[in-house]
Amino acid sequence: MVGKSGQISLGKRYAGKTFRLERRQDGTVLLTAVAMVPENQLWTLEEPHRSRIERGLTWAAGNKSQETDVDDLLKSRTKRTTRARGRR
Repeated sequence: MVGKSGQISLGKRYAGKTFRLERRQDGTVLLTAVAMVPENQLWTLEEPHRSRIERGLTWAAGNKSQETDVDDLLKSRTKRTTRARGRR
């Protein structure tokens, strides 16, 4: 039953969920639970980004994380930068 304020209660099971409201011509109302995606994150659902993200997550699930040796990383970057400058 719709209360005096125009609200309905769906129960605690649906607390905090977002719904799309569809009013049909025959007078019925359809509520569909939806997930909202912020506009600034919509790009993650578009190709080629979606596939790249999925591949990355699959790779991460199959590979153990390990600590990075920052000194080695900086050394390899310095070597690559030096080589790239020498080609100019």
